[in-house]
Amino acid sequence: MKSSLTKSLYVGLAVLSLGAVASVSTTANAASKAKVTSSKTLKTAGDTRNVEVTGKNALYSKPGTVKGAKVVASKKTMKKLANSKKSADYFRAYYQKVTNKGSVYYKIVSMNGKYRGYIYGGKKEGTFAGGVASANTTTKVTMPSNTTVYFAKPGKSNVTWDAPKYTQYKASKQIKDTSAYASDVLTVTDAVKKTREGSVYYYVKDAKNPAISGWIYAKAVTPAKSDTAKAENGITFNFVNKANGAQVSSAVYEFPTGDTITSAQAYTQAKALVPAGYTIAGSDAASAFGTTTANYAKKSTETVYVTENNAITLGTTLKVYNADMTEAQSSLAFPADVVAKIQADTFFKQANGLTAKASDIETHLKADGAGEFTVVTDTKNTDGTFVAYKFTLQSATDGVFGGNKSTIYYTAEKGSVTSTTTTGTFTPAN
Repeated sequence: MKSSLTKSLYVGLAVLSLGAVASVSTTANAASKAKVTSSKTLKTAGDTRNVEVTGKNALYSKPGTVKGAKVVASKKTMKKLANSKKSADYFRAYYQKVTNKGSVYYKIVSMNGKYRGYIYGGKKEGTFAGGVASANTTTKVTMPSNTTVYFAKPGKSNVTWDAPKYTQYKASKQIKDTSAYASDVLTVTDAVKKTREGSVYYYVKDAKNPAISGWIYAKAVTPAKSDTAKAENGITFNFVNKANGAQVSSAVYEFPTGDTITSAQAYTQAKALVPAGYTIAGSDAASAFGTTTANYAKKSTETVYVTENNAITLGTTLKVYNADMTEAQSSLAFPADVVAKIQADTFFKQANGLTAKASDIETHLKADGAGEFTVVTDTKNTDGTFVAYKFTLQSATDGVFGGNKSTIYYTAEKGSVTSTTTTGTFTPAN
């Protein structure tokens, strides 16, 4: 019985001892958790609180070392955001908490509103460190040479903003549609680029309608008035092919003064605006226009009949590009098979007055075998071979059918071939 009592006593002491250890461990763990000792809203100017994450720390629902904190965005996700090339992944800091461990945590929200939570910000209040760093979401750039501009394409796209989108938290549009302001003169007063994307924005002031002043994408304004703007104070000509009734293009004439113009004045302006490759189909308004109107007021439209010009072959001039090979100039000419392909290519024969772009000319020359070719001369070398030149297309200039010729440049290389009847054995000169 004594033995049994002793054993029971030992077991009881052991259980008591284990309970004591567990109690001490729990107390110690609870004590290790940090506690928030101060909290405050950050009230400095918003742009001074724009930050970018460094990827060193995760984002939490509470300060990370405080009891109950949950991961909102992992460290891996934060690293991805730190390397982002999008302004949408910048953050705005707006609240601060300090723990009894001396750690500062900032509550931040991404510019697109997707992420929001607390992140470690170092040991000094009001200074961004640790998981965040101050960010300049925009960078100053050189002002344009022409600061008087208009909306390039008035409408719902590329309107003005109170800040370039995502460079400030909750940046918003100043106006949803610029159509009503197509004729307004805008003055550029500042220029920046988005630091991450590199896209340029101008701050434009509208003296006539100040409420729409704001930041706009640089390519959304132009020094020249858009046709939409001109049409408010002029007439729109719709050019139609008289042969088939198809519309070719439109153009706008803005009245310099007054509210109306006569039909004779309208005919003169329409004739000056006829699209390239066409001629006005009539000697006066009565024969060329779709209606018989004596006078035209602002915002008028008129159909103007045109006829397509006769097709003509594009004029070209071939030139050797490299200065050390001027001797090859007299030999530079397209081989017979290349000439045949060019003559069969309808691109090289179009309506008189049309412009052929350099890039299109180069594309068609290559397709027709004129990208590279060899020309054999009658000059014989001492070894029995013949002097030859290999020509490689370098570039071309724009040309006008029936007008300015296109200059086509070739790089020349001197060499030799074994026969005047073949160019397949070209050997470069030493």
